[in-house]
Amino acid sequence: MMKNIKRFSAITVIGILLLVFNSCDDNSELFTISAPTAPVLIELGFTDLELDAVNTNNPAVTLNWNEADYGQQASVTYAIEFSSDEAFTAPVTAATVTGQNTITLSVNEVNAAAGNAGLNPFEWKALFTRVVSTIGSQSSEQTISNAIQFNVYPYFNYVFNDYYLVGDATAPGWNNNNNNPALFRDANDSNIFSYTGFWADNGHFKVIETKGLWHPQNGTDDGVTFWGTTATSSSPEPERLPYGGGNGIPAGYYTFKMNFASKTFSFEAFNASGITSPTTLTLKGTSTTDITMIPLAFDGHIWYANNVKLLPGNVDFVTDSGANWGSTTSFSGVATDGGGSIPVIVEDDYDVWFNDLTGQYILIPLNL
Repeated sequence: MMKNIKRFSAITVIGILLLVFNSCDDNSELFTISAPTAPVLIELGFTDLELDAVNTNNPAVTLNWNEADYGQQASVTYAIEFSSDEAFTAPVTAATVTGQNTITLSVNEVNAAAGNAGLNPFEWKALFTRVVSTIGSQSSEQTISNAIQFNVYPYFNYVFNDYYLVGDATAPGWNNNNNNPALFRDANDSNIFSYTGFWADNGHFKVIETKGLWHPQNGTDDGVTFWGTTATSSSPEPERLPYGGGNGIPAGYYTFKMNFASKTFSFEAFNASGITSPTTLTLKGTSTTDITMIPLAFDGHIWYANNVKLLPGNVDFVTDSGANWGSTTSFSGVATDGGGSIPVIVEDDYDVWFNDLTGQYILIPLNL
């Protein structure tokens, strides 16, 4: 047995020596490239591109270019970059392809690239594009094509969902189109919505997505989780919130919170004592003329203004005592006195809601 082991070890040593010898004698050619020639982007056959907000998957533009030359057969990757200026101060990569010299981008892809490049929606502006080539897994030997320009008219893609209260515990009762109060969306997590306010005695409620329609709607079957119907559903329907059947909510102030990621909700008492509503509340800013907010008769801490035109700019909630409530997040957030101005990034007609118990606000565009 010992002899066999020694024989195996000797053979192994010989193999290693042969491997080392062959490695030292390796005279295979190294992969070398010459100074690369940059790709040449071909001009488009048009100057203006209006993006269709309805047919977003349709092709918008096809880009063609002469391939980069690296002096060797190599797999070349091309990145399609867009910018709002010809110097490409802050370029945005819309797509990448490998081994191709053409690409077709959809309406949605061009619109996203234009928005990320800083172009405002519903406004004609020049957009610049170029092709950047690289080779290898480390994206080496970058070369940049010429830039071409065309004018683009982007649309705004409102990506959020909005939700409203309905039920005999709430201001509109069981009327699904009665100025139903909006839930307030968390500015940092679009899955989280909440509503703090007064709830009527022995009442229940549900959450709907579109005023005037019963579906989609959200409710519960166990008092802990919630589920929703679809737009075409008729039955079955979830039970009423927060407890389903049986006795309703004792009258008082509560915070209702729901998380659409986990499908869970909570309903907890809120101490509103000592919180006094302002006598008047006005929406002011560069986006609008002064708009008087109206308190709900059901709950004077909840203020609204329906169907108001807002232009790109900013707004604040200003009280009769001079408090100036604002924030830095568009569409929804939590305002504080002196907290800045709320940015309005797209022109539209809005429903605006404000809660003076929490400082929460939501601006809901009606046509996007």
